[in-house]
Amino acid sequence: MEKQYKAIGEEAWKNNAEKISAELFIFTYGSLVVQLVKDYEDYAAVNKQLDKMGYNIGVRLVDDMMARTSLERCSGFSATAEVIAKIGFKLFLNVVPTVTNWSADAKEFSLILDDNPFNDFCELPPKAVADGLWYSNVLCGVLRGALEMMQMQTEVVYVRDVLRGDEVSEIRVKLVRMLDEEVPASDD
Repeated sequence: MEKQYKAIGEEAWKNNAEKISAELFIFTYGSLVVQLVKDYEDYAAVNKQLDKMGYNIGVRLVDDMMARTSLERCSGFSATAEVIAKIGFKLFLNVVPTVTNWSADAKEFSLILDDNPFNDFCELPPKAVADGLWYSNVLCGVLRGALEMMQMQTEVVYVRDVLRGDEVSEIRVKLVRMLDEEVPASDD
């Protein structure tokens, strides 16, 4: 199934994705982070805002991904992890992180990004690193929002980042609970 997901991701990237200039995207994101730092003057608040923005993006991106790929609902948390890595990341960022470091109860995993496009052309000042800025924290929010739309409440955090001197970037995803599908209230 893993190879099938990779093929679906490659196909969606080649045929269905409207693309923008990577440099434009990266510089626009960098400008957004700089503005948030100026506005909030507190890196914890910036991290929170990036997560919130990402969450709002994620709840919409999952529908877009499902429409472009015609995928059925995933059978479980591990299949969802593979779909996120091999299709979602490929479709929207043209990278495929490695799904690894599963917990014994299979409720936590890591996404290892050897190449994070958000980090291109970026260098964090030592004070930002020391004070806890997670530059690509928007990705945590995107994952959390997308997973919630797939009926999974999660906690998503960065644990390592190349911009902080680590060899790779690592995002840890923990399943808190499966959500019940809610039927919208009628207008009667």
